[in-house]
This record gives sequence, structure tokens and C-alpha cells, in this order.
Amino acid sequence: MKTAQQEIAPSPAQDSGPDEGQDAGRFAKVAQCLYRHRSSRIYYALVKKSGKQFRKSLNTADRKLAERRLTAFKTTVERVRPRPSAAASDGLFETVANRWLAGFEGLLKRASFRRREGALARLKETFAGKLLKEISVADCEHWASKRSLASSASTFNKERETLIAVFNYALRDGFVLENPAARLRRRKLPSYKLTIPSREQFQKLVAALRNADARCEDAANLAELLAYSGMRLAEAVALRWDDIDWNRGCFTVTGGETGTKNHEARVVPLFPALTELLARLKSRAQAEAAGRIIGIGTARKAIVSGCKKAGLPAFTHHSLRHYFCSNAIEAGVDFKVIAAWLGHKDGGILVAKTYGHLRDAHSFEMAKRMTFSAVPKPAAV
Repeated sequence: MKTAQQEIAPSPAQDSGPDEGQDAGRFAKVAQCLYRHRSSRIYYALVKKSGKQFRKSLNTADRKLAERRLTAFKTTVERVRPRPSAAASDGLFETVANRWLAGFEGLLKRASFRRREGALARLKETFAGKLLKEISVADCEHWASKRSLASSASTFNKERETLIAVFNYALRDGFVLENPAARLRRRKLPSYKLTIPSREQFQKLVAALRNADARCEDAANLAELLAYSGMRLAEAVALRWDDIDWNRGCFTVTGGETGTKNHEARVVPLFPALTELLARLKSRAQAEAAGRIIGIGTARKAIVSGCKKAGLPAFTHHSLRHYFCSNAIEAGVDFKVIAAWLGHKDGGILVAKTYGHLRDAHSFEMAKRMTFSAVPKPAAV
């Protein structure tokens, strides 16, 4: 059976629905736009707009339910905008998809836009040259089955999300009646173990960076800044001296020219260790008062080298953000407060999901201190 977004063309080889002149055949007309299959008793809709026919099985043998579904189908058909045959190429997958993508240019960060662009490029390998209305649920499921085997879960999910979004965009503009990709299932992402430095490991890493050549001094400063603030790398390297409010005891995370991940600046308290680090850097600062606090854009190579020299696991910039979170949790800070410091907008759900086990472990460790029994301990022999 054809999907509802396909325009009707009579096909004697398929029993997919009614067509004009078939009243005496397989379908009986029971009301305006409503037909019933003579053998299966299933109701079908046949709706005309702008000289074109749209038909769909209503998937029921109940007359009342069929009438309600017919009303909904008519509303859907009304959204289809008439297009002259000369502009048939407007309904090509790549034409609509490119127009959808263009709407994000300037709104997304460069890396996010490139990811969407890359996902769309892979989708065009399968769907380019096809009219959107001719792409069926089966076509989308076939793409999903093949692509799922050839890509990682995260890549597949990004392309699936893009495909659904393109069809939703086409649905809004009346190119299709339904989204054939709407029910494609996400792949479950593999769980991974967080690599969080202990306090001893963090101290060893910073010492290894400071004991290396002078070029690693900025790398050590950046490592400490990440660990004491919880900022993402791009946020930390964009931090400027005029973002620090010494009087109020806080700093503003702006993300610089590209902005933060959620495009919103946030104000975060100056934590004791962070205050000490900034005061130390301020006393040595040679740059102008409003300049960047850290003079490098990454410390990746220095951290990799420092971890090897100190015999540590392969920590990354993001490991230091995890380190900040783990220390905040051990200090008993509420998940919602931590989320606000990190720039999460979910009220602490992601923090609880990611770091909840740390709070549980800390809770059990703290429980050992609850030694206030009224029963006296036996005297030592």
C-alpha cells in the first residue's frame, strides 16, 4: 500500500485504494470522499485538490471511526500547496533539504552546522533525485537498515534526526502529507566509563606540565582553569580579564565570539581554588587588562605527553570538567546548582544521570561516620 503522501495514480496491479469509476469494482462509494472495499470492508479516503487525487486507507471497518479519520485526512490535504508542473523539481529531496539547511546558517555554531551538513550529504547519497512525495516508509526503513550497519550509533542517530527534520520541514510547506521517517528508531548509544582524575592524579598531571619546558606553562594554567571552573575548553580559552568581577566574586562565561554551547552567557561564582589561580595569573599578566586570560587555544598535546610521563590514564580537556563535577558532588552541592554552573539547561538531569554513582559512593563512605550508638563499645583488652 502506498503511503499517504503519494499522489494517486490508478494501478490495476495493486489493490491500494479507490479511484473514480471503480464504484462497480472492488470499492463501493458510501459517502463523499469515502469508499469501502467490498471484500475486506476497510474504508478508504479519496480526496481531490487542484486537480490531483490523494487516497489513503483509513485502516478501519467502523464507519464512525472512518468518518473521523477522513475529516483529519481532508485537513492534511488542505495543507498541500498547489505547484505548477514546471516547478516539479521544487519537490526534490535535495532541493527541499538544502533550503532546510540554509535556515540554520548563522544560527548554529560552525561545528554544529558542519555536522548537519555532513549528515545531509550522506542522506543525499540515497535520496537525491527523488521527489519527496515518492519516498515511502519502506524506503526510509531500507535506508535505516543499511546505514545502521555501516555507521556508528551516534552518526546514524544524527542522520536519522536530519532525515526526520527535512520531512517535517517538507510537511510544513505541503510537499508531503506524512513524514515517512517519523517512526525510525534511534540506536542505543554504547555506554562508556567516565575517566575522572582523582585529586592525586590531577596534582601529578599539573606537576608534570609545570616541570616540562616553558611552553607547557600555559597548558598547566589551562588545565587548572578547566578543573577549578568546570568550563568547556572553548569557554575557558575565551575567558577575558574583564569577565572577572572581583567585587561580586563571580565571573561571566560568554564563550567569546562563537558563544557558549547553548548560546547563553552565565554567571558563575569565583570558587576558592579558581580565585587563587586567577590572582596568581593576574600578578604575572603582561597583557592588557581586558585581554584573554589564557594565551593558547588547546593543551591537548601537552596533556597527552604529561599523562604519559606521569604514568596516568589518557585524560583530556573534558576529563578536567568531570573532575570539577566530581569534587562538587563530593562537597555535597545540589545537582541543580552544579548544572547551572556547567551551563546545562535541564535542571540537573544530565548531571544526575552522569555522576549519580559518585554521589551514591560518597554517601556510603560518609555513612561510615555515623557512629553515635547509645550502646557503649567494649573496652579494649
